[in-house]
Amino acid sequence: MVLDSFSLAGKTALVTGCKRGIGKAIAEGLAEAGANIIGVSASLELSGSEVEQAIQARGRSFKAYQSDFSDRNSVHTFLKKLMDENDRIDILVNNAGTIMRKPAAEHPDEYWDEVIEVNLNSQFVISREVGKHMIANGKGKIIFIASLLTFQGGITVPGYAASKGAIGQLNMALSNEWASKGINVNAIAPGYIATDNTKALRSDSERSDSILSRIPQARWGNPEDFKGPAVFLASEASNYMNGSIVTVDGGWMGR
Repeated sequence: MVLDSFSLAGKTALVTGCKRGIGKAIAEGLAEAGANIIGVSASLELSGSEVEQAIQARGRSFKAYQSDFSDRNSVHTFLKKLMDENDRIDILVNNAGTIMRKPAAEHPDEYWDEVIEVNLNSQFVISREVGKHMIANGKGKIIFIASLLTFQGGITVPGYAASKGAIGQLNMALSNEWASKGINVNAIAPGYIATDNTKALRSDSERSDSILSRIPQARWGNPEDFKGPAVFLASEASNYMNGSIVTVDGGWMGR
């Protein structure tokens, strides 16, 4: 039956940036589909977190790690611990990210460097190391979280736009190499979602009204809107999808 192909029973998923927002919702959705969850965020509590409680309430196990994705040494330390303590990772969701706003002419090196390190460099390193094990196992699912700015330039977020544009290309580059090895690499591009990253936009009534006027569905997205797309891309239902970017944007890109 087709619904069976969406089951993640017996799978283990690593979700980065899972403490809140889209990452937390995706972790919950994968758990609802049957997956056990490994979570990592810079400030994730090692026990007793809200996301841990949510996953356990769904009858799945949760294991927490901390890593500062702006620090390459921290990423490598996390990866070594991850691989030493876990036999297999079936699904990788590269959700962790940051955004720093300042007009391009005033955008400091520090903003640029941190955004690129968190949003792009760390995601390549994690995908490379987890991908090695998926290649050895002959299968796996990798999901990047892209953005509308994978396709558009944005305003006052040059580092973020550059990082998300590069994620679109990394998604395709890894897919080109790994599709034949049983690994599906795809991405989800969120539209304007009510999370911490968009708080400044939602607090600006003029900017918020302008954004809403362009969204055909006439609302900001919610983190829960990503459960279904994530489960689909993590499951056997998407076995012939490679290098795709699925927009979850209320119709923004169709305008």
